[in-house]
Amino acid sequence: TFMSTDDLRINLWNLNIPDQSFNIVDIKPANMEELTEVITSAEFHPQSCNLFMYSSSKGAIKLADMRENALCDSHAKVFEEYIDPSNHNFFTEITSSISDVKFSSDGRYIASRDYMTVKIWDVNMEKEPVKTINIHEQLRDKLCDTYENDAIFDKFECVFSGDGKSVMTGSYNNN
Repeated sequence: TFMSTDDLRINLWNLNIPDQSFNIVDIKPANMEELTEVITSAEFHPQSCNLFMYSSSKGAIKLADMRENALCDSHAKVFEEYIDPSNHNFFTEITSSISDVKFSSDGRYIASRDYMTVKIWDVNMEKEPVKTINIHEQLRDKLCDTYENDAIFDKFECVFSGDGKSVMTGSYNNN
C-alpha cells in the first residue's frame, strides 16, 4: 500500500488495485469559501504501518491511526507550537506553513520544515518541539521583499540521516 495526497485529501492505494483508492483524510469544507488550510505533506510511520502523519498550511502536524476510524480526520495527536498572538505579524501564517515532514528511521522523532525553521518533535510530546533550528534568520528583516518577489512561498524539504542523528534541509544559494 501507499498514500497520495493533494491539498484536501489523502488516499490509500493498493498496488494490486490501480484504479481504486480509499480516502483516509478529507478536509474539504462543505463550502469552499470556508477553506482555511490545506494539506502540505504526508508520510507513513516507518515502524507501525497503521500510523501516518500529515502537515498543514496552518503549521500543524497531525498523527493519525488508521485502526481508530476509516476516515482519519479526527487525529490521535496534533503537534503544534503555540505562538503568542502579540508576536503575530502579517507574515506569521505564511512562514509557519509546514512544507515537509519526515519521521526518523526509528519513528521516535519528526522533523518539520517551515519557511524559517526546522523543528524536531518527539512523538510523545505534542506541545512544543524538542529543538528548533533557525534556517533563514537573515531573512527575518526582509520578509516584505521575499513576499513581493514570492520567495516567501518557496517550499523546502527535510530529511533525517540514516542513523537519525542529523537532519538536512535546503536553503538559498545552493546551501
